[in-house]
Amino acid sequence: MPRAFSPKIVTANALLEGDVVYLTEDDRWSRHMGEAEFIEDEAHAAIRLLTAEQQGGTVVGAYLADAKAGPDGPEPVHFRESFRARGPSNYRHGKQADFA
Repeated sequence: MPRAFSPKIVTANALLEGDVVYLTEDDRWSRHMGEAEFIEDEAHAAIRLLTAEQQGGTVVGAYLADAKAGPDGPEPVHFRESFRARGPSNYRHGKQADFA
C-alpha cells in the first residue's frame, strides 16, 4: 500500500551563488522558506517540481521536501531541511548573518 502524501515545498540551490532557495507560488525563487509555496496535492507537487527542473539556468538540484504549516509559512519537518534553511555552517555569512 502506498504511503499517504505529505505536504511538500520545492527547494533547490541557486546556480550562481549556491544558496538554498525555495519556489514561491508566484514562480519566484526565495531564500526564505516561509515564502515557499506549501503544496498539499501530490499531482500539483509533481507539476511544480517539473517547473523547477526546467529552470536549469537559475537553479540546480531541485527536489520536493517535506514541510508542515507554520505561523509564518512552511516549516521544515526533517533535520536536513532545518539545517539547509539556516544557511552555511562554516561561519556567519549569508542567512546566518541576517539572523544575528
